[in-house]
Amino acid sequence: MSALLIYLLLGACAGVLAGLLGIGGGLVLVGALAWLLPMQGVPADAAMHVALASSLASIVLTAAASARAHHRRDSVLWPTVAWMVPGVLLGGWLGSRFAIALDDQVLRWCVSGYCFLIAAQMLWSKTPADTGRVVAPRGPGYTLAGSGIGIVSAIVGIGGGSLTVPLLVWRGVTPVRAVGTSSACGIFIGIGSALGYALQAPPGAVELPGAFGYVYLPAALGVALASVFAAPYGTRLAHALSGPALKRVFAVFLLLVGAALAYSALT
Repeated sequence: MSALLIYLLLGACAGVLAGLLGIGGGLVLVGALAWLLPMQGVPADAAMHVALASSLASIVLTAAASARAHHRRDSVLWPTVAWMVPGVLLGGWLGSRFAIALDDQVLRWCVSGYCFLIAAQMLWSKTPADTGRVVAPRGPGYTLAGSGIGIVSAIVGIGGGSLTVPLLVWRGVTPVRAVGTSSACGIFIGIGSALGYALQAPPGAVELPGAFGYVYLPAALGVALASVFAAPYGTRLAHALSGPALKRVFAVFLLLVGAALAYSALT
């Protein structure tokens, strides 16, 4: 199977997850890319950095496609997005700077631990009922929260949905609108983080055609192209299906990804 086909399949998976759960498959992408990229000539000691950077670059388009589909269904709270954007942009930049200073093994443990954490959240959290109320949280506290979400997202290579969605639901936002709003925020997390990995990387970090700092454009674009087409299908499923069973299936998958990364960190 060619690398391009694998990137496209990964992108389709990420796109569906972005629309369905507000989680763009970033953790899955990072795990898969960390395994695949050394076969494409990426140095082994830079594989995790490149996987994180490329995943985040692809999330820009994945999240945009998901947000566009949710906007058409009036499930993006743009006032909340406006308050969070400055924070997630800054957090993405700072988080990527911090991640660049960590070595490959430490990053693998960070992503592995986050996989286990989010899997546990999915297995044991309950989705509140939709009350029909439209709540659009706003204020400087959401800018501050966005900074923290951006930092964590940049370090583990995600669009922030696993953090933004629970925060908004806790503040009274209905689950579907929380997913749509998270998708819009994910665009800016991807921008801030990917630029950080590209512009703050040490000179000559990855000497491959198509590499911009730690962002490997062939992987990022291959994933993004497929995800753009797949995201609307995930959005339709989010509006049509019950979430608990799907969350449990994805939680088990995350446990497997986390275990694989932990094993690779030990070997």
